[in-house]
Amino acid sequence: MDNFELKTEPKSQRKPVIWNILTVIVLLGACGLAYFFLTIYQNPAMLPARFQPAALPTAYQTPTPTATIILQPPTWTPTLTLEPSATRTKAPTWTSVAALISPTITMTPSSTPMLDTATITPTAMPAAADITYLASTTKHPDLACKWMGVGGTVMDVNNKPLLFQTIQVGGTLNGKAVTGQVLSGNNPAYGTSGFEIKLADSAIDSSQTLWVQLFDNNGKALIEKTPFDTFNDCQKNLVMIKFTLTR
Repeated sequence: MDNFELKTEPKSQRKPVIWNILTVIVLLGACGLAYFFLTIYQNPAMLPARFQPAALPTAYQTPTPTATIILQPPTWTPTLTLEPSATRTKAPTWTSVAALISPTITMTPSSTPMLDTATITPTAMPAAADITYLASTTKHPDLACKWMGVGGTVMDVNNKPLLFQTIQVGGTLNGKAVTGQVLSGNNPAYGTSGFEIKLADSAIDSSQTLWVQLFDNNGKALIEKTPFDTFNDCQKNLVMIKFTLTR
């Protein structure tokens, strides 16, 4: 008996085993609860009726308005029918006394003299035009007689150059329409307020088929359309026009 000794484990070594068993039980319980809640979440019908959530509507329905047709009774319009009377008395015919009298009209000359026909005098325009003729070689010596046009100046009431006034030329020349417009001062070769408008590439005869007109810088006409002649003459193929304001 002395060689065999009964060995017993100390109490301190038994405690870890008990705690391990409790830990396993708690883990199994947690897993069981998780499985239970997951099952309830996926299938709420497993719960008792009083614990089940309220059922949600499957679709949202919008009430559809119903049109109501109100039938109004037809409107009755009475028709008035006039029946002719059985007897009818014709109204008497009256003759006007004035119609039986033929009036006599006597024309008596009046002693008041008749008024004379009024004479309307147009208002004079505030500018005048002086037209002369020169050879175009005085301004374009290199073109000889292969040029014809209009040139000149615009002067104010004090005979000083007036700039930025509009000069227009129009009409027909040799059966073709002619139009041109420049401002005074565009060609200093004629002076400070000089201007020039080309008419043709040669000297051509015309009689009062062309006109020239002057406007101020506000577009107001300073002179009526003034007709002028042209000549098939190399000494008169430059129409010189001097516009002068008179007031």
